[in-house]
Amino acid sequence: MHIRDGILSPEVCLAAGAVATAAVGYSLRRMRTSLDDRAVPLTGMMAAVVFAGQMVNFPLFGLPVSGHLLGGVLAAAVVGPWAGCVALSVVLIVQSVLFADGGLLSLGANLLNMAVIGCWGGYALFATLRRWCGSSPRSAVLAAVVAAYVSVLAAAALFCAEFALSSGRAPFDLAQLTWWMVLYHALIGIG
Repeated sequence: MHIRDGILSPEVCLAAGAVATAAVGYSLRRMRTSLDDRAVPLTGMMAAVVFAGQMVNFPLFGLPVSGHLLGGVLAAAVVGPWAGCVALSVVLIVQSVLFADGGLLSLGANLLNMAVIGCWGGYALFATLRRWCGSSPRSAVLAAVVAAYVSVLAAAALFCAEFALSSGRAPFDLAQLTWWMVLYHALIGIG
């Protein structure tokens, strides 16, 4: 989901931007130490795949965001959570600047919701499920699907929390917004 400008308060955007900057910076530092030269092109290819997948937006009628697949778990499962977070960050920055898909002021919130939560949280769940389900390719796919689905719902829920902290910024009822965000993203996560 891409949050456009004016939905979240400037204070929430600033706080989310600070957290996202720290998290992406940490990911970049960890990526430098853990990524070998052969994985760099793979990271770029994952960014391209996620970019293409995120360009398919689902309009969420009556809601202040669009919905789409995140791609964080896919990127994190293939190149690791650190490189995946950096790759998704690049994708989100390009989408925001070149395609106006998400606002510049709310870029930090978009990075936090999709790149950080999508990669870090999704990968943590993916790794946990892999330990429980075994190491077969089938269990890896199942773990990735479940983790991706949950990460989409987590990003939607985090947006609702950010919106709640921005009380009075838009004419939406919080309970109704949360219900519709989770419902829409539950359907998007299936697709």
